[in-house]
Amino acid sequence: MTSRRSRAGSRVLVVAKAPVAGLAKTRLARDVGFERAAELAAASLLDTLRASAEAVGVASCHLALTGDLRAAARSDDLASALAGWTVHKQRGPDFASRLAHAHLSMPADRAVVQIGMDTPQLCAADLVSAGDLTGEHDAVLGPALDGGWWVLAMRDPGRSAGLATVPMSSPTTYDDTWRALEHAGLRVGPTSELRDVDTVEDAEAVAHQAPDTEFARAWRDR
Repeated sequence: MTSRRSRAGSRVLVVAKAPVAGLAKTRLARDVGFERAAELAAASLLDTLRASAEAVGVASCHLALTGDLRAAARSDDLASALAGWTVHKQRGPDFASRLAHAHLSMPADRAVVQIGMDTPQLCAADLVSAGDLTGEHDAVLGPALDGGWWVLAMRDPGRSAGLATVPMSSPTTYDDTWRALEHAGLRVGPTSELRDVDTVEDAEAVAHQAPDTEFARAWRDR
C-alpha cells in the first residue's frame, strides 16, 4: 500500500551533471584519472535513473541537467535510460541557485523527491520512504556522511526558494539546509543517511555495500 501511494503521489527530480571527462567527479579524478572518473559518474547516474523509475514510474521522473550528454561517458546507455523522462536544463549562476530553480520549475500538484547522482547504492524503497514522509512533514532531508544531504523531499516544491541561500558542498550543508527550510516556515523531518561517492574510500565502501549496481561493476573493472 505504501509503495502504491508514493507512486501515485510523488515525482522524482534528479539534479545531475553530464558525466563528461574533466568535468565530472573531479575529486575522484585526482586519484583515478578523468576518463575513469567519468565512467564511474555515468555508472552512478545510471543506477540513480533506474532506482528513480522503479520508485515512481518513468512518467513521473524529471532530470535537471547541466552539461552535454552527447559528450558524456556511456552516452548511448544514458539516452536509453532517459527514454520517457522529462529533461530540464539547469539555470542559475551557482549550484544553490540551480537547485532552487529546479525545484521551483516542478509542477506543484505533487510532492517532489529530489536527489543527485552521487549515491548509486540508493534503491527505490529509499525514494518511496522519503516521498511517504511528506505526508507528515513539509520537507524531508536525508543526511549524507560528509555533512551534506542526499535527498530533499518537498510536499510543495514551490516553497524551495530558500535553497538558493544555502552554502553547498560544505561540511555544514545539511544543517544549513535544515535551518533554511525552517526559516521558510516549513516543518522538516529526517530520513535515512547515505554515503556520497566523492573519494576512492567512498567508492570502495559503496561498491562493497551495493555489489550488483552499475557503479560497483565499473569500480571492479578498474
